[in-house]
Amino acid sequence: MELGNFSVSLAVKDIAASRAFYEKLGFTVWGGDQSKNWLILKNGSTVIGLFQGMFERNILTFNPGWDGDANKLPQFSDVRVLQHSLRAQGVPLLSEVDETTSGPASFMVEDPDGNQILFDQHV
Repeated sequence: MELGNFSVSLAVKDIAASRAFYEKLGFTVWGGDQSKNWLILKNGSTVIGLFQGMFERNILTFNPGWDGDANKLPQFSDVRVLQHSLRAQGVPLLSEVDETTSGPASFMVEDPDGNQILFDQHV
């Protein structure tokens, strides 16, 4: 099961303070819009998202269809296929994607420790 690009989405209290902190660790802004309270930062192949006021907890994020630079992959496992597979294995879904659709979509699961995992397809 190929899950796509991986990043950690951090629920931050002060996006400016968080940006300054992660820049000290060598991260640079790669995407997003700080005025809209979200940024994507990279350090080599490591990607983190900073999100102020968008969700309560940190989230593990997979982007099916993307490589580490948000380029579309020629072949990938669509989120609908991933969701169907996880559902068939008895994994409860926190949110679902309509499996009759195509294109960008997302769904979410939670691991046994309560960590949320987002499968967020942009292609």
